[in-house]
Amino acid sequence: MAILTNHRILITGVLTDDSLAFGIARRALEEGATIALTGAGRGTSLTRRTARKLGDVGEVIELDVTDPGQIAAAVNEVQNRFGRLDGLVHAIGYAPQSCLGNGMFVAPFEDVATAMQISTYSLSALVGAFRPLLQKSVALGGASVIALDFDATRAYPLYDWMGVMKAGLESLGRYLAREVGPDKIRVNMLAAGPIRTVAAKSIPGFQVFEDTWAERAPLGWDVDDSGAIADAAVAMLSPLLRGTTASVIHVDGGAHSMG
Repeated sequence: MAILTNHRILITGVLTDDSLAFGIARRALEEGATIALTGAGRGTSLTRRTARKLGDVGEVIELDVTDPGQIAAAVNEVQNRFGRLDGLVHAIGYAPQSCLGNGMFVAPFEDVATAMQISTYSLSALVGAFRPLLQKSVALGGASVIALDFDATRAYPLYDWMGVMKAGLESLGRYLAREVGPDKIRVNMLAAGPIRTVAAKSIPGFQVFEDTWAERAPLGWDVDDSGAIADAAVAMLSPLLRGTTASVIHVDGGAHSMG
């Protein structure tokens, strides 16, 4: 039996078929899950087109994480479709241009606040809103929440304020894990190595990561292959890691631990 059989999973952040969220969605389907996807704003039409490549996953749910009304409506939609949630994938991140590639003294607070609301605070907003459905999970060990991360233990060139947001995301994940653990909901971060996606192209100088990551990673690294990340996400969503929460799982070839 596939390891996600009878799992109901909500996946955010699918934009194009090169996105990490798309790869996770495809692998979840292969492992027997039933999934729902969300889209935001003008990107929703693109998410709908991309969703067709996954087969019958139902209508894309509109979910702007800065709009409490849309969050509430999304909860109602998932309740009507599934009645419960066994997994939630947070693959949402955004920072205004001033927050990336300009150092730490250029971005005004308004831009930093936007990056924080969408990239960090939204994890709390979604877990809090979907908590009643996650509590109803029938999966062995309970429900699983995954947030896509990027190693926040180091200061990387050009990543700037988004690095701060990822550090906040990791800390938030631990606090959420503590709060919802008694509900049999686990919260973990998946810290992926750099993958050549649409989102990555918005990072100034992304080629710096492409050129150096494989050299630093003991296992090597292919920026065009997200398969290992999708596989790890499936394991994290499944009962295989039912005793793991408040953790950062690195899938980066080991580069994060190298000097």
